[in-house]
Amino acid sequence: MPVPTAALLFALGAVAALAGADRGGAELCRGAPCYRAAQGTPDHQHPVRASLPSRTAAHTHRSLHAQTAGSARGAADRRVSEAGSSGCTGAHCGAEHARHNDTSDCKGIECKLPLRIRLRPRPRPCVGETCPSGPEDAHGQPTLVHMPDRAAQFLQEFPDFGYPASEVGGSPLGVQLTCDIKPGENEVPSEDALILQLQLAKGQETFIEALKSQQTVITDLQQRLTSQQSTLINQQREILEQQRKMYEQMDLVKVQYSMLFETVKQMSFQSLQGDIQSYFESHLQGLQNQVRSHLQKSYAVHKVDVDAKVIDVGGPLLECSACATEEYCDFQSDPPQCEKCTMCPPGFFLVSECSLNADRICQDRDECIELPSLCGERVKCLNTPGGFRCLGVSERDASAGVCGHGYFFNRELQECQACDDCLGQAVAFPCSTASDTICAVSSETKLSQSWSALVTVPPANSQADNIYSGLYLNIQAKEETDLTSNEDGKLIFQQHGLIWADHNFALKHSCRNFLQLSMKLNNSEEGWELSGIRIEQPDGKYFQSVSVSSTAEVEPNYMLSLFLKSPNQFCNQSKDLHVYDLNTPFSLFWLSHDTGAVAMTAQMSMSVQYQTNYRPAFKVISVSDPYMISLSHDSRGVRFTESGVVKFVFQQALYSMGHNCVREGYSLISYINRNGTNTELMHVFKSGVNYRDTSISLSGAAKVGAGNILSFEILSPSQCNIRYFGDNSGISTLSLIWIPSAVSMALSATVSRAGLPTGAVRNKVLCFQQVTPNEEQIQLLSSGQFARRYFIFRETGVASLAFNLKLIHSCNVVKLMLHRQLGDQMQATAIAQQIGGHMLEGSEWTSLGLRTSFDVHNGTMVYITLDCVRGRINQITHERGTYLSILWVAS
Repeated sequence: MPVPTAALLFALGAVAALAGADRGGAELCRGAPCYRAAQGTPDHQHPVRASLPSRTAAHTHRSLHAQTAGSARGAADRRVSEAGSSGCTGAHCGAEHARHNDTSDCKGIECKLPLRIRLRPRPRPCVGETCPSGPEDAHGQPTLVHMPDRAAQFLQEFPDFGYPASEVGGSPLGVQLTCDIKPGENEVPSEDALILQLQLAKGQETFIEALKSQQTVITDLQQRLTSQQSTLINQQREILEQQRKMYEQMDLVKVQYSMLFETVKQMSFQSLQGDIQSYFESHLQGLQNQVRSHLQKSYAVHKVDVDAKVIDVGGPLLECSACATEEYCDFQSDPPQCEKCTMCPPGFFLVSECSLNADRICQDRDECIELPSLCGERVKCLNTPGGFRCLGVSERDASAGVCGHGYFFNRELQECQACDDCLGQAVAFPCSTASDTICAVSSETKLSQSWSALVTVPPANSQADNIYSGLYLNIQAKEETDLTSNEDGKLIFQQHGLIWADHNFALKHSCRNFLQLSMKLNNSEEGWELSGIRIEQPDGKYFQSVSVSSTAEVEPNYMLSLFLKSPNQFCNQSKDLHVYDLNTPFSLFWLSHDTGAVAMTAQMSMSVQYQTNYRPAFKVISVSDPYMISLSHDSRGVRFTESGVVKFVFQQALYSMGHNCVREGYSLISYINRNGTNTELMHVFKSGVNYRDTSISLSGAAKVGAGNILSFEILSPSQCNIRYFGDNSGISTLSLIWIPSAVSMALSATVSRAGLPTGAVRNKVLCFQQVTPNEEQIQLLSSGQFARRYFIFRETGVASLAFNLKLIHSCNVVKLMLHRQLGDQMQATAIAQQIGGHMLEGSEWTSLGLRTSFDVHNGTMVYITLDCVRGRINQITHERGTYLSILWVAS
C-alpha cells in the first residue's frame, strides 16, 4: 500500500521544547530522590533533577543534527525515558518501549528527520491476548501512555503544529506528496521537491497571464459600453429636439384651429355649399351637369353655427387669409397658399367665377355645334380645345380665311384657334388669319424692379431754426416709373408687393447728444418708425456716414418718407448741420407677390442693466407669412421653414461708457445655425464712443435651408459698460425678406489678401475673393484683365449689394464708390457712393459701409473703388470686419 511521505516542515519551538522534556524524563531514577520527585519536589531542589535540563538540551542538539544515523544510545535513552514516565522498571519496560518506538517503521528520507517532526505512524492491528481492550488492561491496571503519544496529543491541541488527520498523510504547511511505490523503495530524491516548486511557479505565471487576458477583455467591454452610452445620449437629444418641434407645431395648430373655428362660425351655409360646389366643379368632370343645375338655384337660409369638430380641414386656413383680389386659396398644395385665378383661354367660356376658396371654372366652346355651317356642308367639323378643325381643308385654304372672324390658323396644330382678346391689357399686334394677338407686357407680370433717387435737406426757414421736432428729407426721383410717384418729397407706391429700401447718409454736425435718421411708412406717429439709426456727437470735427435699411409690405397709395430729428432743442439746422452730397444715396427694389417672398419685422427688448456681450431677444411686429418665418424657442433667432435666400438688416442702438470702448470698438456678428451648429455668417466693426449714444448696423444676404436659424451677437471689450435699447421707435429692429431659391441667389466675398491697397490710394479698384460657390446668375471673374475685380451677371434681374470695409487710415475723407459697366467697350458709370472722415481719436480701427440696389442685364459688370483724399491708407483687414454680399432676384 502507498506510504505517506511528509514534506519538509519548519522547526517549531514548541515541539522542540516538548521533545527536550521527554528526553530529560528518560533518565532512570532510583532511590529516595525518585520518591521525592513523585511527591512534587521541585527539580532545582533535587541534585539529580537539576542536571536534567543540560542533558536534555544535549540530547535535543544531537537529535536535530545527527539525521543520517539512528544511534543506539538515542534509542536506549528514549526507552529509559518512556519507562521512567510510566513508572515501570526492568526488562518489560524496555521491551514495551522497543515495541512502540521501533525505528524499523522509518524508511527513506523520513528517517533523517528529527523525531519531533516525523509523521505519526499508522496504528497496527493487535492480535492475541496481550492486546489491550481499552484504557485498562486485563488486570484492571491503566494502560501505559508512551511519551511520543503524549507529544502527539499535545500537538493536536494546536492545529497549526499538529499532524494532519488525513489517511494519506499531509504536511502542516499544506503541501502533500503521495507516491505509489513498492514497500522498501521510499527513497525520494531532493530534486523532486525542486521540480514541484518549479511547477508551482509555472502554474502561478499561467494564472497571472489568464488574469491579464481577462483584464484586457474587461477594458474592451468598458470601451464598448462608453460608446453605446454616448450613442444613447445623442439619440435622447434628437428625441428631445423632435419633441420640442412637435410642441411648437402643436401650439401653431392650436392657434390656427381657433382662427379656423371663428372663421367657420361666421360662414353661412350658402357660402359653404358654394365652396363645395366649386370644389366638385374643378376636380370632378363627371359631375359637371349636376353642378350646373345647382348653380342655377338660390338658397336663402339663416346663418348657423357649425361645430368645428366635425369639419375635416386639409390645411390651415390661416395661410390663405391674406389672398388678394384675383387670387384663391389652393388647399391641395402643401402648405395651402394663394394662387392666381385662372383666366379663361381663348375658345373657352366662363362657368363660375373665382372665389376665395375655388378657382375660376372654364368650359371649352364647341364651335361645330354652335356654327353648323362653319366648315361648309361637305366638310366635316371636328371640335378641339380652344378651336376646331375642318377635315380635308388645306393650309393654304385655311390661311386664306376659312377659319373665320376671331380665329387664326395654327400651323403647329394644323387647326383653327381662337384669337386672344388680351383681357385687361393693351393690344400690341392684332390677330390675323395666320397669327394670334400679341398683348402688351404689363408691369404686373414683372417679378422685381429697382428704383433710385436723390435726397436733399430742405433749407432752413430762419437762422434760429432747430431740428428738435424733426424734418422730412426730400426724395427726388431720377427717372419716371410706374412703381412709385413723388409727392412733397415723399414716395407714393402704385402697386402692391414687398419693398427693400436703403439710404446712405453722410454729415458733419455740432449738435449736442445725437441725431436720429428714420424711415416712416404712412406718416406713422413718433415711436412707430420702420427703422432708425443714431448718429453720435463728433463735435463737428469730421464727417460721419451711416446707412439705414428696412423692408415692408406695401399697397397702392402707401407713402414712404425719411425723417431726421434731434432729441433736444440745442441743434441749429443752418449752423450745426452740414450734409455731404452723395451720388444717388437712396435706392429700393420691389418684389411681386408672385415670387412667394415673405417679409418680417421684429424689435429687440431693452436691456435694463449695463453689460458687455449681448444676444438680443426678438418680438415680431409684422410678418406676411408666419408659416415660412417664425422665432426660435428662446426668441433669440429666426427660423425658416423652407430653403431660400434671405436679405436682412440688424440695427441696434446703445449707450457706452469706458475708454476701452473707444480704443477697441464693437463687433456685430451674424450666425446661421445648421443642424445644431452655429457658423459665422458676417462680421461688422463699429468704432466705439465714450459716454455717447450710437448705433451699430449689419446688412447682408445669404442662403438658408429648411430649419436653419439666423441669430446675432454683439461683442464689446472688457471694462466697457453698454446699455442696449429696444422699443417701438425702430432704433433697434431686425428686418428681413425671404425669397425662394427658384427666383433668387446670394453671393458672398471678402477683400483679397493679395494686393491690398496701402499708402496714397487714389480711385483704386478693390480685389475680392469669393467665399460662396459659383452660381449661374452671378460670378467673380477669375481670368482676364478684370480678374478678381469685376462681378459679372449672366441673367436679367435686380441686384442688392451690401459692402463693409474695416481699415486704418489718416485720410481727410475716404470714399467708396460702386461702378456699373454694360459690356466690355462701354464706359462705366457710378451708381452709389459713401464717405467717411477722420478716425476717432484713440480708436485703433474704423469702418465704412455701402448699400444699394440696381438693375442688371446679361453681361452687366460691377466693381468697387477706394479713394483717399489728403492722407494715406495704412491697413485693411481682409477677414473679420470686411465682407461683400450680393442678392440677385429675377425680373
